[in-house]
Amino acid sequence: MSSNNTVPSAKSINIATGIAILFHTIGLIGFLYAGDTNFRYTTPINLLLMFGLLLYTLHEHSFRIWLFFIVCFITGMAVEMVGTNTGFLFGDYQYGDVLGPSINHVPWIIGINWVLVIYGCGSTMQVILQKWGTSIGLSDRMTVFSLVMDGALLAVMFDWIMEPVAIELDYWSWSGAIPFFNYLCWFLISIPLLMLFSLVRPAVPNKFAFNLFLIQAFFFLLLRTFL
Repeated sequence: MSSNNTVPSAKSINIATGIAILFHTIGLIGFLYAGDTNFRYTTPINLLLMFGLLLYTLHEHSFRIWLFFIVCFITGMAVEMVGTNTGFLFGDYQYGDVLGPSINHVPWIIGINWVLVIYGCGSTMQVILQKWGTSIGLSDRMTVFSLVMDGALLAVMFDWIMEPVAIELDYWSWSGAIPFFNYLCWFLISIPLLMLFSLVRPAVPNKFAFNLFLIQAFFFLLLRTFL
């Protein structure tokens, strides 16, 4: 665990959270009421903005946290390339052109999305465990186990919420129904990435990453319900 205990001010967290809420609200209104427009093509810009806000609220900009981001990005891109080109991982699916420029059939913004999802799941579990882990008597080892395994389940849940929306917006498409194998792969791939997160996480959770995960999950849940 990182020894750097410095945290961004509450004002910085509130500003970043407010911006995230604003842009996701605009996105929600656009997707639900703009009709058949090119509004969905703004998705990469939104993801880049969220990543920028995450960097703005980081506790530290050390080599180890940047290494974590790089590993998440490369891992995400690599497994998606295997998936789209072979069908061996996740199942038989292909990306559309909505998410922007691609590398070997995978939009590079997907690597950023992997960073946001994994860091968000890890930070969310860290907030939960720091709030309730001690009160229920979890040991340090069980705390790390819960962070990794329950964080991987959160990643699967997030993907499950997002999948129908992504298909509707032509982010990607499946040849047939979404297979259970897709969610199994999300779970298994998330585990080592969250193990790495458990090693580099700050002593104090990143509250913005926690807020952003909830905002994005609620955003896709509303779109899944009403789109």
